[in-house]
Amino acid sequence: MRYESAVEKAIREAVERGEFDDLPGKGRPLPNLADADENWWIKGYLRREGVPSDALLPTPVQLRKEVERLPETVRDLPTEQAVRDLVAELNTRIATCLRAPDGPRLPLRRADPDAVAEAWRAHREARSAALRQARARETPAPRRSRWWRRGARAN
Repeated sequence: MRYESAVEKAIREAVERGEFDDLPGKGRPLPNLADADENWWIKGYLRREGVPSDALLPTPVQLRKEVERLPETVRDLPTEQAVRDLVAELNTRIATCLRAPDGPRLPLRRADPDAVAEAWRAHREARSAALRQARARETPAPRRSRWWRRGARAN
């Protein structure tokens, strides 16, 4: 004879009464049963919440990725001072990480604010030159005559 706990008994009785027959999702397979990935739940959570997967990386790896993406990050900043401020903030975080590392020990160096600002200026000049060329190629619209001169020409 098998011992039946109170919970098992309640479940068995509910099944016999048919209380589980009309549940939503009945007959549909459970998602991700074929995946052998043990981190399926965290991937689903990140996807649902809209969190980038880079947030799970150790701090040194995140900082290295930020340094690599720095030219694209500063490209749309409005002023050189904003570029320098962003680089200074990144360098502060790098210095903090180097003082008290957490995670893997990776070679990590600070970003050069002068080099980043120079690349930003070069990109900005190239973009403005391209805009000037595009404007020069456009044909100007014919000038409209002024309303006060219309009557003078008719006479």
